Amino acid sequence: MEMISGLSNWKLTVRREQDQIVILRAVTCDKKAILPDELWGLPVTILGDHALAYNASPVTAGAAITAQGAVAEICEVQITCGPEGEWDNRRLTDLTFPKHLSDVRDYALYGCKELKTLRFYDRVDRWGGGSLMNCRSLDTFFVTRVEEHQGEALAFLCDEIHKELFVTVTETDGRMYQLIFPEYVEDFEENCAAHHFDYTIYGGGHPYHHIFKAKQLVLRDYDALWEKFLKEDHEEDGALRLAWTRLRWPEDLSEKAENQYWRYIKDRKEMTLMYQLNQRDPKGLTMLLDGLEPEEELIHLACEKARHDRNTEALALLLERQHRQEATGFDKDFDL
Repeated sequence: MEMISGLSNWKLTVRREQDQIVILRAVTCDKKAILPDELWGLPVTILGDHALAYNASPVTAGAAITAQGAVAEICEVQITCGPEGEWDNRRLTDLTFPKHLSDVRDYALYGCKELKTLRFYDRVDRWGGGSLMNCRSLDTFFVTRVEEHQGEALAFLCDEIHKELFVTVTETDGRMYQLIFPEYVEDFEENCAAHHFDYTIYGGGHPYHHIFKAKQLVLRDYDALWEKFLKEDHEEDGALRLAWTRLRWPEDLSEKAENQYWRYIKDRKEMTLMYQLNQRDPKGLTMLLDGLEPEEELIHLACEKARHDRNTEALALLLERQHRQEATGFDKDFDL
């Protein structure tokens, strides 16, 4: 087995073809791991069937024939990066795909039950059947665009996963924004008398997960769902997270949508402020304080939370805002 250094610890079985690398098996001992972009100067483009599945059968090294009839080599390589632990993908929580990856095949991540965060470039245009099966913790995605128009990955993920999703998109020019796709539940109940299944959707998140047109996301269409969403069954804190996330990252946000979101969170000042403090985002906190104009009592409550959480940056901003409000209270105005 060849040993090379890298950004994470991996034991890989790969198929080395003339112009690309196919990962057939991969196992890591890291909780946060980055798959290599290249091996031997060749781009890693395919994550094979059951590649990270915990129960996948081993692949024997040696010569192989590709689907195109070319001769390839199956070989093993170990990538080293610091101390090693237990080699088990079921402990993996944060995975970064290779930069050139375009194909994730059947059951590629099967059984990665602790995987919560997936980071990838928007080149992945094929997701195999069951590629995310039993990835029960997966709800956070970081997508980096590689072309002017987005690929189809986000549409696939929203259709595949019904829970609340937190998505960060980085555009080709470096602009970044975040979105929340609310949770919904599909329920199939057998109706024996009628010999069919009754299909029911619970939660207002279903339209958000299926807002894509030709598998592309239009943010104005996303914002247009807000009023209907509030009339559907939804969690108040989930709606708050959605509204504040759009205000914090106002990519293509219309004035109408902005006003709607502000109205919602201004009716929930304390809940919004406590949520933002947990994000440890000083710029976002400044923006929120400017928009909410919280009362002195609420700022005092926020200061107590910041002290308890040892959130020094937030505490400094809150104390400065408190001092500014107190100073304003002593201003005198005389008309002569």
